[in-house]
Amino acid sequence: MKISIIGSGFVGATSAYALVMRGVGREIVLVDLDRTRAQAEADDILHAVPFASPLLVSAGGYDDIAGSKVVVISAGVGQKPGETRLELLERNVAVFRDIIPQVCRRAPGAVLVVATNPVDVLTHAAAHIAAEYGFPSSRVLGSGTTLDTARFRALLGQHLHVDPQHVHAYVVGEHGDSEVLTWSLATVGGAPLEVFSRQAHVSLGKREMEAIEQGVRNAAYRIIEGKGATYYGIGSALTRIIAVILGDQRAILTVCTPVDEVAGVRDVTVSLPFLLSGEGVLRRHPLPVSPGEEEQLRASARVVRTAIDQLDLK
Repeated sequence: MKISIIGSGFVGATSAYALVMRGVGREIVLVDLDRTRAQAEADDILHAVPFASPLLVSAGGYDDIAGSKVVVISAGVGQKPGETRLELLERNVAVFRDIIPQVCRRAPGAVLVVATNPVDVLTHAAAHIAAEYGFPSSRVLGSGTTLDTARFRALLGQHLHVDPQHVHAYVVGEHGDSEVLTWSLATVGGAPLEVFSRQAHVSLGKREMEAIEQGVRNAAYRIIEGKGATYYGIGSALTRIIAVILGDQRAILTVCTPVDEVAGVRDVTVSLPFLLSGEGVLRRHPLPVSPGEEEQLRASARVVRTAIDQLDLK
């Protein structure tokens, strides 16, 4: 199965590498305005194939993405000194107005996975643009808070001395400062968080919870401060999403896709647990959060909706 990645920067290239390491798919095509960069990344990743999985890795143009089952969009422009968030958003929407039609025309059967930040708003824009070419919004999704959810589970598992794969806890809402950690629904091995921590004799009071929450919320800031960008985590998150789609695994992941209503906010794109299949988003998974978390989710959805309102998506 073919996977195409539009944008061969840190995120796009690392995603391709992670796909090879996990053996997801059969063919990867890297596309970038900087063809030399795309070719160099493809060559470097191809040389890892003998040590990993037998995938074909190449660089190409839009014509080469034909037949792709998944197209990842990690392309975008960086923020200029003094540039506002809205100005950056508008420039990235302009980039998407060039990319999305090219993808829709050449890979009409693909599922589009957006990774460019701010991912919530740009996924909303991508779905809006793709709709003009007959793409249902269910086949346009963003990485959303898949990585934030992984961070939450990783830090909880570390604190509780348990494999994070046995921790179930979601981060929902905006992939950003207003995101919501759903503590009320967290379980470990099927046991409520409070029960597990008590039985394991591990303190998990307000102080510990606040430390974990700050660790999740500030992870990207710390990583960017230390090395300039985040890419291993998101590359792995994208690989998981792609594996679910290619394998029709029916997994529940906190991706983002346009929905009619979230916590009273209409027509918005934020991350929630969605059931994913080979056709993209099948349905929204019920999330019985606490009243306090519901209010936080409403506030988070409003943040995203306000940003959408500022864009010209006509």
